[in-house]
Amino acid sequence: MSIATREQAVLDGVEKRLYIGGEWREADGGGTLAVEDPATGEALCEIADATPADATTALDAAVASQAEWAATPANRRAEILWRAFELLNERADDLALVMTLEMGKALAESKAEIAYAAEFFRWFSGEALRIEGSYKVAANAASRVLVMRQPIGPSFFITPWNFPTAMGTRKVGPAIAAGCTMVWKPAQQTPLSAFALAQILEECGLPGGVLNLITSSSSSSVAGPLIADPRLRKLSFTGSTEVGRKLIAQAADNVLKVSMELGGNAPFLIFDDADLDAAVEGAMIAKMRNIGEACTSANRFHVAAGLADEFASRLAKRMGGLRVGRGTEEGVEIGPLIDDDQRGKVAELVDDAVGKGAKAILGGSTIDGTGYFFEPTVLGAVPAEARVLREEIFGPVAPIASFDSEQEAVAAANDTEYGLVAYVFTRDLKRALRVCESLETGMIGLNQGMVSNAGAPFGGVKQSGIGREGGNEGIEEYLETKYVAINV
Repeated sequence: MSIATREQAVLDGVEKRLYIGGEWREADGGGTLAVEDPATGEALCEIADATPADATTALDAAVASQAEWAATPANRRAEILWRAFELLNERADDLALVMTLEMGKALAESKAEIAYAAEFFRWFSGEALRIEGSYKVAANAASRVLVMRQPIGPSFFITPWNFPTAMGTRKVGPAIAAGCTMVWKPAQQTPLSAFALAQILEECGLPGGVLNLITSSSSSSVAGPLIADPRLRKLSFTGSTEVGRKLIAQAADNVLKVSMELGGNAPFLIFDDADLDAAVEGAMIAKMRNIGEACTSANRFHVAAGLADEFASRLAKRMGGLRVGRGTEEGVEIGPLIDDDQRGKVAELVDDAVGKGAKAILGGSTIDGTGYFFEPTVLGAVPAEARVLREEIFGPVAPIASFDSEQEAVAAANDTEYGLVAYVFTRDLKRALRVCESLETGMIGLNQGMVSNAGAPFGGVKQSGIGREGGNEGIEEYLETKYVAINV
């Protein structure tokens, strides 16, 4: 089977209709929207384009299924998640191809995401069995305190395009484990990965109505009615801080429990005692994972003045050796950005930095031809006033600025409204502890360029979000606490 034929065969095997109440159906009125290949700018296929009426129907199904699903034994919920974990890994090649076609990342990265996504199902299959309450004698000895944990109820998820499967399993997994039904709206750029995941869960025996999947060309038109509906009890969103603020405001009317994983501006600190080889390796992971289109991506490099030039040179050599191209091609390491708007934003930030005095050590330009490609770029001597140090880049651009002291480095790192993740490279244990305690972020990679882990609490502080996903904390977002006072 040729590559093109295999691509078509895999795409043909993915559902493209809405999934509501355990049924695959066309959108109300039969509307469709195109899914684009960012490597070519051409349409891959057409999918259902949900209306507000479809969204309400999806919530109807979730509400109707909530009581029965909440009463489903934890063993059964865990079994469904475990089987889905197995199927994700068994079908990783096809699922990765679907992801690469609609999102652009290299096949190897897509396959790595499938493995990461599956880990959330494995982790939460165990968490389903560990939902605990408590029972104790009250201080007056005349009564007892019973505390129980119960599913919060129908939940609404909005997920982004950059990790289309993992951002789904990170929300769907704990909801299933806790006993919550849900409506899921994936990004319109990458709906096929969500459809494929819903098909797997259906195959694993997830009852109809527990997961309801809607895709739409207008997120606000379908999200608005759901968030305003008093039957909804939970909203979880991964995306920009700007959109997150609006959703929080909308959720306030019904006092919804919200989880918000929002924007980042991750500082990458390299101190003068750091292992420079390890720092470069960590930088490649933290910066170039997912083409730089990640909220955890190293957004700015703050390097001790004595190491800045050497680090920039080494990083440029490594980034310059990466092969750019369509993610399905063998040996490609860097695919296209998601669309022309995103590529334009990256170019604008680079031009602004260079115009203010930064030096383009590597790259700095869009790549001519079809698709939305941008050169891997390293910028040296970036001035403090450059926008690239203050705004989320979401592209393969590494801006480097220098510092002269530990205090200056920490101050620069914290000089942002964001606080998702930071990276610190030092061989001094005391400095490592001081800096980690001083950084205003929810996560820190200490001498490593990767923090994502299904068994760890993912989330930020300040305007990078509310709540945590993954880890022991992840299931707490889907549980309510009920206290019963007992007079004995």
